[in-house]
Amino acid sequence: MQLQDILFSQGFGTRRVCAGLIQQGWVSVSSPGHPVELALCTEATAEFVPEGLVMNVQGVLWPYHEKAYVLLNKPAGTECSQKPSTYPSIYTLLPAPLRQRPTKSAIQGVQAVGRLDQDTTGMLLLSDDGQFIHRMSSPKKHVSKVYRVSAKHAVDQTQIERLLAGVVLDDDPRPVKAVACNLLDTNTLEMTLTDGKYHQVKRMLAAVGNRVENLHRSRIGGMALPEDLAPGQWRWLSPSDLDLLGSESGK
Repeated sequence: MQLQDILFSQGFGTRRVCAGLIQQGWVSVSSPGHPVELALCTEATAEFVPEGLVMNVQGVLWPYHEKAYVLLNKPAGTECSQKPSTYPSIYTLLPAPLRQRPTKSAIQGVQAVGRLDQDTTGMLLLSDDGQFIHRMSSPKKHVSKVYRVSAKHAVDQTQIERLLAGVVLDDDPRPVKAVACNLLDTNTLEMTLTDGKYHQVKRMLAAVGNRVENLHRSRIGGMALPEDLAPGQWRWLSPSDLDLLGSESGK
């Protein structure tokens, strides 16, 4: 695969822009079998095997990924939208190549797997793999998502039993229920869902006579939010991470 095409596939701009970066000496690539040793390449049409390739593009180390699978620790006060209305977009927290990766759809770059409210924090997956996005977000796939809920009022056993038994929301006559609901302290509970309805946790708490004050997603499938990933930071998902994400999804 030509180096200009590899850079284009990773989101570094049009093929013309990528060719220019290479010809102007801004791109180094790993030698075969030596991913840490980078060598300058100024020939845009130079051929490389992309799998396992590591590049340095304008001082930024970039491992080749055929598909992008990314984890973001979403901070409060951000919107999961390309065109935010009030708060900054979560996409501004990502580097330009992730936002510019070419896709077959009209929208470039990685897309959020579902959405978290502007004030909700925690695990947010992003990808340019449509099948992965569908698999992780479809209620039919039963991917569990764990939330830490801080409630305005003390949570009693009756409320927990109702959440587990199922409550009716105003947009669907079928009750929705928590898969698990554990009280952590008087006003804090850990709630596991496999649905993905709009404002679901907040609406479920409201249905049992309480109110969500703070909401944090701490786990998806079998993967917990890494403790060393600070709010606003992102990282690539490894193959073992992807296995964990699907390990409790009803596969």
